[in-house]
Amino acid sequence: MPMDLQTPYQKAIKFAGEKHDNQKVPGSQSSYLAHLSNVAMEIMVAAQHTDNFDQVFAVQVALLHDVLEDTSTTYDELQSVFGKKIADGVLALSKDETLKAEARIPDSLSRIKKQPKEVWAVKLADRISNMQEPPEHWDKNKRMTYLKMAGIILFELKGGNAYLEKRLEQKIIDYQAYIPVDGS
Repeated sequence: MPMDLQTPYQKAIKFAGEKHDNQKVPGSQSSYLAHLSNVAMEIMVAAQHTDNFDQVFAVQVALLHDVLEDTSTTYDELQSVFGKKIADGVLALSKDETLKAEARIPDSLSRIKKQPKEVWAVKLADRISNMQEPPEHWDKNKRMTYLKMAGIILFELKGGNAYLEKRLEQKIIDYQAYIPVDGS
């Protein structure tokens, strides 16, 4: 029988909610918890389509995946509350802000690939969640770069989770509708 999911979910979402506080989804007025719950939902559905998948671990990582990158939470604090395995997964998903912008995703992907496949799945789910209509202020170049990064993530994490890979492939196709053809 699988471990209870509700209790660890509630602990992680409460922690994330307190840490992300008044943060909004970029380009919207939505609470950042909407993004975190979307990523967790992708993980919960993927778990139904994936053998040997630690859903409890993956959902907690999904809910916490931006807490080191976007809040003042430290690795030590995260490890103290959720344990080393979850803290290591979240750390791998966090971009190293000391690197140049173009090196951050490749660096994070190399660290993700050293983690359990559930962490790979969280990165795929995160990008799926982010492949919605981009903020209006994004120009064509930013949108093209974001689309290219999604392709790199999909390529680099191939074999991580077949269900989420198919979802991301479709999101990449759909996202092309947001790329202006007039050169603007």
